[in-house]
Amino acid sequence: MKLTISRLAASFLLLFVFENAANGQSKFDAWPELKSFHAVMSQTFHPMEDGDFAPIRARSGEMYDRAKALHKSKLPAEFDRPEIRAAVAELKKGSKALHKQIKKKSSDEEVKVALSALHDVFHKIVGLCRDEKH
Repeated sequence: MKLTISRLAASFLLLFVFENAANGQSKFDAWPELKSFHAVMSQTFHPMEDGDFAPIRARSGEMYDRAKALHKSKLPAEFDRPEIRAAVAELKKGSKALHKQIKKKSSDEEVKVALSALHDVFHKIVGLCRDEKH
């Protein structure tokens, strides 16, 4: 299997998100809605990278629902900052737009651009959560 830079970055992200602390808990265990969104993102984005658009076409509504749930969720105190709230709102907006695109039967290239942008927003959220210097 061809290892792309994007897959390598995603692998490092997964290691970060799910790394275990001394007590066996992930830093994101306190924000289950983020983990839930990530599950759909990873199960749709990575197949898309390999040219398989079926997962995102089948699950765009679920992705939007999870983005809405993430947006409505109570942020853990350590992540409750304006920048993170804005990025979560951006994720919800982008998920809604992607779902509408898919319902309109947009081309694979259009879906790829939209899903890649959402993936970048997700990475932005994780990066902001990692910043310990708030």
